Amino acid sequence: MKEYSKSDLNRVKRGANRALYDVEKINNILDAGCIGYVSYVYKARAITLPMAYGRAEDTMYLHGSTGNRMLNALLEAKEASMTIMHLDALVLGRSGLHHSVNYRSATLFGTVELVKDAAEKEAGLKCFMEHMMPGRWDGIRPMHKKELDRTLVVKFTIETASAKIRAVGVQDEPEDYDTSYWAGIVPIKQIAELPIADEKLSKDIETPEHVLAYYEHNKI
Repeated sequence: MKEYSKSDLNRVKRGANRALYDVEKINNILDAGCIGYVSYVYKARAITLPMAYGRAEDTMYLHGSTGNRMLNALLEAKEASMTIMHLDALVLGRSGLHHSVNYRSATLFGTVELVKDAAEKEAGLKCFMEHMMPGRWDGIRPMHKKELDRTLVVKFTIETASAKIRAVGVQDEPEDYDTSYWAGIVPIKQIAELPIADEKLSKDIETPEHVLAYYEHNKI
């Protein structure tokens, strides 16, 4: 079992019993989603924004326009942190202070660099597309050079990380268990609904197999 080394940067202090540093389990959290929250500093102000990503081994690929403020700030700083989180349930206790949520989260720390090589740039964009939906890369038209020239592809290499998971029920005060107040959990999940074709799509174009496969896999 490969683990990230623990340091002051990535060590979970509050709720350390829920922490894990296992690389494979952290990658599973990353692969279960496609949106992360990226933090950066712009004009001495801290900002956090959601960002779609693709993962390949220990590399997260981000992309945006050449004028993207966040990506340019990350490239200037040469480092970044990023958090991915999945909400799994609302935990409703008998006391307001014992309400919580079940979740899986991973926080990543690493270095940032611009992808300049044309082949790696295309590979990074393919990684992004395939992470969002397997098979999608072969279902789109080839990208024009002018589109690629207007696009930044940034490589975020994970150097260390930690995860925190809560997957338990209500944890109330012992004296509250005999009260008449309802307590329990409300499971939460994100699902895919039936694909809706673009209104300008020719009527003779059928929904691709990879889109239907994604729907079938994620509809429940």
